Parts: sequence; C-alpha cells; structure tokens
Amino acid sequence: MPRSTSGELDAKFQAFLEAAPDAIVVVDPHGRIVTANALAESMFGYDRQQLVGERVEILVPEAYRGAHDAQRETYSRAPRTRPMGLDRELRGRRANGEEFPVQISLSPIETENGTLITSIIRDMTKQRLAEARFRGLLESAPDSIVVVNTAGVITIVNSETERMFGYERHELLGQPIEILVPERSRGHHDADRAAYSADPNTRPMGAGRQLTGRRKNGSEFPVEISLSPLRSESETLVISIVRDVTERRLFEEQIQQSLREKEALLREIHHRVKNNLQITSSLLRLQASNINDPQARLIFDETQLRIRSMALVHEKLYQAKNLTRINFGDYVRTLGELLFKSFAVEANAVALDVSGAEVFLDIDTAVPCGLIVNEVLSNALKHAFPGGHGSIGVRLERTDDRCVIVIRDDGIGLPPRFDLHSIETLGLQLVRGLVQQIDGCLEVRSIIGTEFRIEFPAERSAHA
Repeated sequence: MPRSTSGELDAKFQAFLEAAPDAIVVVDPHGRIVTANALAESMFGYDRQQLVGERVEILVPEAYRGAHDAQRETYSRAPRTRPMGLDRELRGRRANGEEFPVQISLSPIETENGTLITSIIRDMTKQRLAEARFRGLLESAPDSIVVVNTAGVITIVNSETERMFGYERHELLGQPIEILVPERSRGHHDADRAAYSADPNTRPMGAGRQLTGRRKNGSEFPVEISLSPLRSESETLVISIVRDVTERRLFEEQIQQSLREKEALLREIHHRVKNNLQITSSLLRLQASNINDPQARLIFDETQLRIRSMALVHEKLYQAKNLTRINFGDYVRTLGELLFKSFAVEANAVALDVSGAEVFLDIDTAVPCGLIVNEVLSNALKHAFPGGHGSIGVRLERTDDRCVIVIRDDGIGLPPRFDLHSIETLGLQLVRGLVQQIDGCLEVRSIIGTEFRIEFPAERSAHA
C-alpha cells in the first residue's frame, strides 16, 4: 500500500496539531499513520518520517498489538469522540522498546480520502508515579483513609479501612460514605457532609461531639475523623482520616474512674479531719467548763477557736467541687459568723463586710491564712469595740504576682507606742509566724481604728 503523506492534510490542521499540548497521531482507515506532531515524535522517540505510513501498532507494546488491531477495527465501524480503553491500563512503546503508561482520546475526522482517526496521547508516567506514591502513603498510614467525591460516594480506601470496618475494598468502592456510619446518625452525617462541601477546609469533624463508626457486622466503635479537601481537575474530593479511639476511650474512662475514686477518698479525708478537729474543739470546750481560772479558761477558748478555723478549711474543701482550693472570701464570711456567735456579738452591733477580688487558696495557704484572719478578727471583737458597736472590713486583693488581705476595724485603735515586733501575746506571735510561713509581709497601722495588711506571693493562690 502506498505511503500517505502529511501533504494530504491541510496545512492549517497541521499547525493546529503542532500547537496542541499533547502528542497527536492521525491514522487512516487502514490503521496507518498519516501524520504526527512534534510532541508525538519526542514522546515515542521517532522522527516523523519514520512514523508516517507505518501501522499505528508500532507505538503499541507487542503484547497488546493483536487486541489493539481488533479494537481499532471496531472503532472504525462506529467512530465517535471518546476515551480509549475505559477501565483498562493503556501503554505505549517507544522506539527504544521502553514501555510507559498512556491516556488516549479518539476523534474521527471526515476527509476526501475517508475517515481519519485522531489519537490524542498523554504520557501518564509522572501521574502514575504520583498515584503510586499516594497509594504508598495510603497503605502505610496507621489510620483508615477514605476518599469521597462530592456526591458522598467512596472512591478510594486503604487496607486499614478494610481491617477497621471489616469490608473488602470492592464492597466499599462506589458505596455512599454513610455505609460506615450508624443508622441513627446518617441523617445528621448527610447534613454535615453537605455543610463541609460548601466550605471545604482541613479540620476535625464533629468538634465537641462523640463520633461513632459502624463495622460491616453492625458493631459500633468510637472514632476521631479529620477532613481535608483534595482538589482534582474535575471536582473536589474529601479525604477522611479515621482513627479508632476505642483503647483511648477505655483508658480515659479508667482515668476518670480513678480520679473519681481518689476524689471520693480525698473528700472523705477532709471530712474526717474536720470531724476530728471538731471533736478536739469540743473536748477543749468541755475541759474549759471545769476551769475556774479566767486566764487559763481564756487560753482554752482561744485554742478552741483556732482549731475551729482549721476545721472550717477542711469543711469548705469537703463541700467544694474542686478539692484543691477554696474560695477564701466565702471562707472568711463563714468564719466571721462562727466568731460572732462565739463572742456573743449582739445582732447588728458589729458589721462584717467581706469585699474585693475572688481569691482561691490551696490548703497549704488557706490554713495559715485562716488562722491569721481568726486571730485578727478575734482580737478586734475582744478589744476594738468597748462600746459594743462598730464595723470590720476584710478586703481581698489580687495582682499578677501578689495577693493581699486587708483587715480593718473602726474601733478604738492600738495602744500608744504599739510595737508589733515587741508584743509578746500568743495571738500576735502566731500571726507573725504564720505570715512568715506563707512568705508574706505584715503591716499594722492605727489611724482610725486598726488595719492589718498581709501580702504574700500569688503563686500560692489560683484563679477560679
């Protein structure tokens, strides 16, 4: 059969072939190459004159030539524009015998010499390598990976997905993603998927919600899911990374159970310490009732109040939701009520006002601070108001690095030439020692009434 030449084609058509971004090979009804563009030459390693007039099978691996010849004849009987070899791996063959993956689209062209077939050929080597790397990443991933299209249909899964959900790969591909979701959640999941498609971005799915997966056998298990958009030429796919968190949830439940048990134990300890201190306080009160010496009895009464102030700390911790700290303002109010009853202060005779910032103290700081407030309030109730009326204010202050307790009364004030460091009373000695214990400093002023200012490091306290 005589060779065809590229002169049989219009020069403009040849120019169009050269401008195309892909390799193009034009074949006559007998399967012989009529022309090719420069990209076809470079792709297959032939000069154009080597291709023109040759059967197109020269570009096909030998193993596929018999089938290709039959397929070409089938196409020639009903030519139309379509991709070649749907659902099949197509391969080309270079002049040096090297094979490579290709993608081919076919189109018929009517000419004076009959119908020619235009083959648009794309070298898929780089894409196949990228796909192989992608598949390698998928298969090496420790989590299930499910890729879904815009219709919510599964297009890609990895082997971990098969293991996790109990399906074979072919049972998942082409199925709606809801196959992996419990039935009761499918309606909600469908709405979530639609919302994500409207604004795709990398984020966790169902933030703040407990997510559950469903296996082929119907069993359910807790999962965490991360979503990422994957933009392709035709649509935006969604990559779902699914992690089975069954073991983590069990571990978290065990931790929570352990914390609940420890909290119950700690609460019981505070309760028992409080009870034991109250028993000690009651014993002191009983003992004091048998003492006739007023001074000795006063010592017993003061000791009893100090023990009650410590018991109150444990009682507040026992009642608190957080067993590590107490609201010190609330503590001072309750301590004040106890002291007013103990000193039999008449109703409305002396007012107690607790104000300022909310300060929370741990037990190591709350106990000494409670004893300090107990001593200062007790001293004020005993000595500041000989007329029986007045007011006491307790203000709590907190900065970034310091806490302050200011206790002020409007009573008669301190004696002349009062020196805090030379006073030998047990109460003030106790106050000085406790302030040192919390690494604080103490100031006492007497202008109108008396003011005690205790300042200590804020790291001993905690925010609410």
